[in-house]
Amino acid sequence: MSKLTPVILSGGSGTRLWPLSRPEYPKQYLSLLGENTMLQETILRLNGLSNLADPIIICNVEHRFLVAEQCHQIGLNNPVILLEPFARNTAPAIAAASLYCIKHSGDSSLLVLSADHVIQDVDAFHQAVNVATKKAKNGKLVIFGIEPSNANTGYGYIKASDEGKDGTFEVEEFVEKPDQKTAEFYLEQLNYLWNSGIFMFQASSVIDELKMHAPDIVSSVNSAVNNAMQDLDFIRLEKNAFESSPSDSIDCALIEKSKNVVVIRLDAKWSDIGTWSSLYDVETKDTKGNVIKGDVITQDITNSYINANHHMLAVIGVDNLIIVNTPDATFITSKARAQEVKNIVSSLKVNNRSEASFNRKVYRPWGWYDTIESGEYFQVKRLHIKSNAKLSLQMHRMRAEHWVVIKGIATVTIEKNTFFLKKGESTYIAIGVSHALENQDKEPLEIIEVQSGSYLGEDDIVRFEDIYGRAGD
Repeated sequence: MSKLTPVILSGGSGTRLWPLSRPEYPKQYLSLLGENTMLQETILRLNGLSNLADPIIICNVEHRFLVAEQCHQIGLNNPVILLEPFARNTAPAIAAASLYCIKHSGDSSLLVLSADHVIQDVDAFHQAVNVATKKAKNGKLVIFGIEPSNANTGYGYIKASDEGKDGTFEVEEFVEKPDQKTAEFYLEQLNYLWNSGIFMFQASSVIDELKMHAPDIVSSVNSAVNNAMQDLDFIRLEKNAFESSPSDSIDCALIEKSKNVVVIRLDAKWSDIGTWSSLYDVETKDTKGNVIKGDVITQDITNSYINANHHMLAVIGVDNLIIVNTPDATFITSKARAQEVKNIVSSLKVNNRSEASFNRKVYRPWGWYDTIESGEYFQVKRLHIKSNAKLSLQMHRMRAEHWVVIKGIATVTIEKNTFFLKKGESTYIAIGVSHALENQDKEPLEIIEVQSGSYLGEDDIVRFEDIYGRAGD
């Protein structure tokens, strides 16, 4: 009996939820609706499905340690993590997962999921998956269509046939994101469904169909999979071959062209959390229609989403607003114009502002650092190093560093000299001197790092040794 293999696409940038979500730490790795991140919730809602294999998770190289850590936190210790060297949209990603599955475990039913969706009715989701599995084993390409709850203009639509069996229907037409009037018409017709981007098919079926409709993708990705390299717990797809693949969505490359597609209705309280407004819609509100998170003081506030992620927020007398603060940015908009945050992000990119892509707190495989202050020729960071974690043996050509231990015990190596620093103790690392920092203790280590020099960019680093395999990055 073939396994059910989840394929989780986790390569999105999530900039429509800026400033919380940014390319270096996008929404799928954030805890937006509870304690778990969206990626973790995607994995956990699979529990209870029968004959389940460990998932294949596809992400970009920069997020590999985030994915591994978040899997570990929920007890998933054996995922297959495929690393995309370049973003090539969903068709090459799904082709890579399918070909990898065929090569290493044989043909399998693949359940393709996005890492950033919300599904509140897990039982209904499981029921739909069980029906879809049967269809997939008969060679069908199954797409999950969402029962529309409103005349939404942000989704593509699927026109289903009038007659179906077991909740599945033939697809009459795929339609692009409509205008408001057209969306209202679709809502009245009852046979138009939102395109969820959730799929089910046999690995062999999707590859056979891609060979007919997108052979260049299969050829390039097959080479990338066959020449993939093991890197610690990750699988690196071969760079040159994957880069040569056309960039296309699975919808455009295959689903909209195939004659073998069926749609299954899914009524499971689904949302893709694509905007601040959609996040507000699925959150629990207070009696005045507000969603309030963090240190917030309000007076006469209605129908608003307010999220304080850094300092206290005081808000008086507003309605239908989105207000979000982070350590380095604050975003305020009416809910009706929340999607226009993309214009802000574009402007930041044009002006080379780091806030477009980077959060103040930056996560690394050893922990994280927070840039507390910066100015001309200096920068102050707070470093949090996990138990049994170690920074690279490295050196900097253009900056010196001063380390002060504020918590824990640091094992410091400077050139060939290794010594310990306790709380309140410090050391100095001159420009061009090799050094390493390690936490051998069971408790976290925290360091205040003061950098000084003519250039303080993160690319001023030469790694000699690295336990996380980054020496060649």
